[in-house]
Amino acid sequence: MTQSNWLQEFGRLAIANIASNLMVPLAGLIDTAFLGHLADIRYLAGVALATVLFNAIYWSFGFLRMGTTGLIAQAAGRNRPAEQWQVGLRGLLLALALGTTIVLIQTPLQHIGFGILQAEADVLEAGKAFYQGRIWGAPAVLMNYVLLGWFLGLSQGRKVLLLALVGNGANILLDYWMIVRLGWESYGAGLATALSQYAMLLVGGLLLLRSVAWAKVWQQRSSLLNRQALTQLFRLNRDIMVRTWALLLSFGLFTSLSGTLGTDTLAVNTLLLQALMLVSYFLDGIAFATESYAGRLHAQQQQARLRTLAVVAGGLSVGLGMGCAISFITFSQPLFGLLTDHQTVLLQLNQYVLWLLPVFGFGAVAFMFDGYFLGLTSGNILRNSTVIATGLGFLPLALAAYFTQSAHILWLAMTCFMGLRAITLALAYTQRLKSS
Repeated sequence: MTQSNWLQEFGRLAIANIASNLMVPLAGLIDTAFLGHLADIRYLAGVALATVLFNAIYWSFGFLRMGTTGLIAQAAGRNRPAEQWQVGLRGLLLALALGTTIVLIQTPLQHIGFGILQAEADVLEAGKAFYQGRIWGAPAVLMNYVLLGWFLGLSQGRKVLLLALVGNGANILLDYWMIVRLGWESYGAGLATALSQYAMLLVGGLLLLRSVAWAKVWQQRSSLLNRQALTQLFRLNRDIMVRTWALLLSFGLFTSLSGTLGTDTLAVNTLLLQALMLVSYFLDGIAFATESYAGRLHAQQQQARLRTLAVVAGGLSVGLGMGCAISFITFSQPLFGLLTDHQTVLLQLNQYVLWLLPVFGFGAVAFMFDGYFLGLTSGNILRNSTVIATGLGFLPLALAAYFTQSAHILWLAMTCFMGLRAITLALAYTQRLKSS
């Protein structure tokens, strides 16, 4: 394949990934619309509360998607179909075991989670009802992570997009039926989300059935428990999990400390973080495509194309990140005005919106290198980078922000977190170039 051809394929995969990623906030907006139009707003508040708990649970298992993509891409690069199936099936078995465990321990998880989360009694009741509906989807959610990683590793962006359409389309239809028609309110919203994940799993399973020679897989079933392969899988997953927890710690503390600076500051920082989350869906599309191609090119030992990939993906990511930051800064009032009509919040937002420029710029570099090193299955590099960024970049300045009650220092902490992630990953990339 010529360089222009694989770069075109990379671009198409990135666009498909971005489109599928954007289905996530779209479905969330539709969930909000259904619940937000009920007579009692406590159902919407309760679901928002329970979603914090589910994010903490499911993001902790994001390694099932991230770890699968790089290993599958490398197996595809070596043209070893049997190895691809083994990696994918190991991931699916692990996801099934973890998801089943979550369902079995759902009661203590509920007690712990809602014991930490604080709200009025009727809001907590609505949140628990949503939890009790959604928790049954845990096995499907985690197995879908593996399926998405499997298809991304094979650069099959159309299948990823199809799964996103199925999952979110089913969620919308089930929301209408269970919330509006059956009147199950927050429980209906949770159950609709769980069932939509099973619909997505069913379609993903059917797509696999068409492409995998199951008779050959069965013949090699004993290799699924290969000790060396399992050790590699658990080591990679461990590193990615530590990275994820460090990210969650930084963003969780950022929100928590924002609350100590006053309600208006919390509202402003929440809006700016929402902008960051939205842009991350675009940047992740490029990162996912980078992950797929980095794994394949690494397996084929195509060092020149790996360098080209990093330059192209990095340029696209930074250009997109900076473009989005400039748009939010230039049109801050109309854009953020779509999310709130509180003028005091919108006026205060002008003082902090410029922080999006360095946060998005450094973040774009970090996101791209996340994908690059995940493709190389270098989880230790990602782990070390994020731990350093949290411990040396975010935490000291976050404490300073707390003691000085300064929102600007808090944003400086977030900027240093993103900056240190970008710098340490770039240094690791440079070191790798010297040694290759």
